[in-house]
Amino acid sequence: MSNDVFISDARRTPVAPRGGAFSSLRVQDLCTPVIGAMHDPASTLSAIDLVVVGNALYGGGNPARLIALDAGISERVPAMTIDTQCCAGMDAISLAAGAIRSGRAEYALAGGVESFSRAPVRMHRGLGPGDTHVPYDRPPFTPWPERDPDMLDAAAELATSHNILRSDQEKFAIQCHEKARMAIAAGVFTAEVVPISGTFNDEFTRELSQRLCERLPNLAGEGPSAITTATTAVEADAAAFVTLQQASTVVMPAIRILDDLSLGGDPEMPGLAPIDAAKALLHRNRLHAGDLACIEIMEAFAAQAQAFIQALGLASSKVNIAGGALARGHPIGASGAILVVRLVHELRRLPPGSIGLAAIAGAGGLASCILLERV
Repeated sequence: MSNDVFISDARRTPVAPRGGAFSSLRVQDLCTPVIGAMHDPASTLSAIDLVVVGNALYGGGNPARLIALDAGISERVPAMTIDTQCCAGMDAISLAAGAIRSGRAEYALAGGVESFSRAPVRMHRGLGPGDTHVPYDRPPFTPWPERDPDMLDAAAELATSHNILRSDQEKFAIQCHEKARMAIAAGVFTAEVVPISGTFNDEFTRELSQRLCERLPNLAGEGPSAITTATTAVEADAAAFVTLQQASTVVMPAIRILDDLSLGGDPEMPGLAPIDAAKALLHRNRLHAGDLACIEIMEAFAAQAQAFIQALGLASSKVNIAGGALARGHPIGASGAILVVRLVHELRRLPPGSIGLAAIAGAGGLASCILLERV
């Protein structure tokens, strides 16, 4: 079909915890090597006619334009930045795909980037002359303070309401690190990761033991369903991008975007929003969970991912096959794009006709999902 959109390339940086290997890098320093690895300046780079980038912490301006110019993309190419928090990287890809479907673009670059390490210090201005400026960690995600919980508290409430025990969350986290360690050892990420600053793999992945998990104090919640540092993704720096193009220009085999969906949910339970979004997307495409060959779900918290897996009845062997964000980290604006990059590379290892799903929750009760097919 003429309006089909394909992903012809998908790459990312390694993910490094805040203050780690990428602590001195600006957002464009994270992005330009990835874009350079995907595009030849003499050919494909000049074909790009739209750039869309997700970002949450830059602090204003339009980092997508900065990134495009730094990467050598023509000054005539429009570049836009979107902020839907954790969903931003995936939403950027969906917006660019929509532009291609509508005929407003033919060859787009889309993804996300985040530098927790270089994020600006944010402050509210004083109300009057001489009033002290007040620093803040995050903006409000709803107009109602009583319905705008801290993400940790919301995750703890989710774990309690769904009876997801701390011990089960820890087992999930241990398995996540083990899957990621095995993937690194097997060279699974070689085709997708662009080394930067001497870093070749996700920095945070480690051998996580049950004994260590049991010694950790609670971060949020009390009782048997508490949240700890082991079951929470660390703040991180990374970038991830995909190249999108029309069916008439793509070289097969490629990955086709079947459909995508963004949906809102309860702001007090943001971690549950992807459940309804994924179910709606599958229903719209007459698919069932059993039709999915692989799934990439965001692991901002183990409990959040576990609730999603349980609600959709997913086979754990198909979910985050090479580990997830608990073993990588959570570079907010890039995380959704990383899920898409991971899904692309997992599907490339599967037979034609294989279908994969990526899903992510965002602060304020947002969710984004995307369906991809190996053709």
